Amino acid sequence: MTISDNLSTFHGFDVVDFASGEPPADPARTAVRLRLEYEGEFEEFADLWAEFMGSPGVEETQALVIGNWANVDDVSAPSDQAVALIVSDAERLPKLRALFFGDITSEENEISWIQQSDVSAFWGAFPNLEVFGVRGGNGLQLGAIRHARLKALTVEAGGLPRTVVREIGDADLPELEHLEIWFGTPDYGGDSEPDDLAPILDGSRFPKLVSLALRNCEWADQLAAAVAQAPILDRIRQLDLSMGTLGDAGVDALVASPAVRRLQRIDIHHHYVSEAGVAKLKALGISVNADDRQEADDDDQSFRYVAVSE
Repeated sequence: MTISDNLSTFHGFDVVDFASGEPPADPARTAVRLRLEYEGEFEEFADLWAEFMGSPGVEETQALVIGNWANVDDVSAPSDQAVALIVSDAERLPKLRALFFGDITSEENEISWIQQSDVSAFWGAFPNLEVFGVRGGNGLQLGAIRHARLKALTVEAGGLPRTVVREIGDADLPELEHLEIWFGTPDYGGDSEPDDLAPILDGSRFPKLVSLALRNCEWADQLAAAVAQAPILDRIRQLDLSMGTLGDAGVDALVASPAVRRLQRIDIHHHYVSEAGVAKLKALGISVNADDRQEADDDDQSFRYVAVSE
């Protein structure tokens, strides 16, 4: 599966594309998306950004979605210029609460071909930011994540480097309530292992975390076994292990954990669990999403695939 659709909603707002020559559609009540399009009016992101920043009411923007920043003739262009432009005008976006950076579909660029960069400047530039999402693992650096107000952090990748996972584990986010990580596959740079998650799972970080989504993982059975014994389960209420290769071994580890039984919801959609294994989860008496069951030989995990890779 690839990502074929752009975001339609973000931070509770409908996403509306910015149109040249027109003011954003009520930037206080919509999420404004900026992106370069094939045969569109703009060839360079800098020109699109300048047009947006000169539009009436831009200071009221609360949610911003950045799509394709690369010229169609150079889809491999990294995101560093776009990051620098946004940060340079941060003072003119005082009400920004939500930023998604990389709303790029497979038609524009496959997730594992997106060239990201160091996005750490966003943390200091937008002190009121509550929601941040980023797509693409190539070249991605989150840096030293220190933010007093961020409530939701999402990192989507078809292959996420372990350096990024460790940056998240070292983050200082006292208000974080939702954390979502897509690990992907080693074929596209996803080289993390369960030990890289130790600072997250041991409960020493993120005192307000209630929702943990560890998705799109090729070693989902190992992940489930680690999560099942993790102190963080005493804090969270929703666990998402979806989009990966979870099988019966992982479910058995979850079912054996008393802490899992105290969750309100668990999501494993896109999985390789048998019907009997799904029944075990549902017998716990919590809400379970076990949709999109995949078929594979349970004894040969090499034929299990994550939902999003390339």
